[in-house]
Amino acid sequence: MSAAAPSAERLAPGPLAVAFALASVYILWGSTYLAIRFALASYPPFLLGAGRMALAGAIMYAVLRWRGVAPPTRKQWRTLWVLSIWMVLLSNGLVNLAETEVDSGLAAIAVASMPLFAGVFAMLRGRHPSKIEWVGLTIGFFGVVWLNAGGKLSASTLGLVCLIVAPIAWAWGSIWSRDQDLPSPFMAASAQMLTGSVWMLGAAALTGERIVAVPTAGATAALLYLVVAGSIFGFTAYIWLLHHVRPALATSYAYVNPPIAVLFGALLAGERFTSHDLGAMAVILVGVVIITLARARAAKPAAPLPAPQEKEGS
Repeated sequence: MSAAAPSAERLAPGPLAVAFALASVYILWGSTYLAIRFALASYPPFLLGAGRMALAGAIMYAVLRWRGVAPPTRKQWRTLWVLSIWMVLLSNGLVNLAETEVDSGLAAIAVASMPLFAGVFAMLRGRHPSKIEWVGLTIGFFGVVWLNAGGKLSASTLGLVCLIVAPIAWAWGSIWSRDQDLPSPFMAASAQMLTGSVWMLGAAALTGERIVAVPTAGATAALLYLVVAGSIFGFTAYIWLLHHVRPALATSYAYVNPPIAVLFGALLAGERFTSHDLGAMAVILVGVVIITLARARAAKPAAPLPAPQEKEGS
């Protein structure tokens, strides 16, 4: 599914509006990794994801239906059930699980590799990278190998596996969804959250998760922050950007969120990162920037925008 191509009028919004939307995506999505860590103090990972997705999805779905947006068809619901396995359970759910053992900033660094895997999946489905994109892919994957070889992430087998699978699942779901019949972007996102919350509940049941004590006020506040700031406000700002600015600018969150997440983790949670971790982050982000700029140069001005999805760690 693709969103409608932006009109010339929509391509020239006020600079303050663009700055506010970018700040929302950069800061809100960058801060969600730390919010997940705080929420995990009282909520197990899959139950946390189920609660977050159910609340955010229900609110968005109710508002959209109230505004007259058509619900998904039966066929679209079937597609969304499958898509939410990749985009919710195996992405957001595994990021939650990883953060039970690794720092929030480290999780954000690993998730930054998603565009690299998306480039590989796009190639397997017939879209061959340009020479410049090959350079970006090579550099980026060198950074991924560096991150997973000998740094803090390698000390946690669970964290390492989760943070390899999560961006791969997110990338595959993003590429696969482009060929599917889906409803409008906001409706698709809300329906994915609702269906994804059911998968999360299933995972919680299989792993024996339970809330053994009354959640703390701080953990509950972090959960609500994830619902409102990450899933609703941040995502709304992202869709607005996709329809009003160049795609390269709208998707720049991919290489801005990790440094912001690292900064929040260091300032608010006392997380410490080695030169190995920060060096790997720099290399990964260089690869992502090269790929993003190469795609922006190759894209036609009238090309339809890709269907937006909520990112896995947001």
